Amino acid sequence: MSNKHGPTRNDLIFRLSFSLIGLALVGAALLYRGLPTGPGGWEAIGIATLFFGGTCGWTLWKLARHDHS
Repeated sequence: MSNKHGPTRNDLIFRLSFSLIGLALVGAALLYRGLPTGPGGWEAIGIATLFFGGTCGWTLWKLARHDHS
């Protein structure tokens, strides 16, 4: 079933690329700076990981179900 008002396949691939690059940058920041020592650092890492990980998961779900226009 096609979703005529949703994102196109190319939009989803761009979102997937963006989220994978974001997750890679979070990982690179952790490797470069080490683990955070305060609660603010953990919050920033957690929010970034949830955002990029959630976007990655949602996009993979949409692509797997062919739920795009």
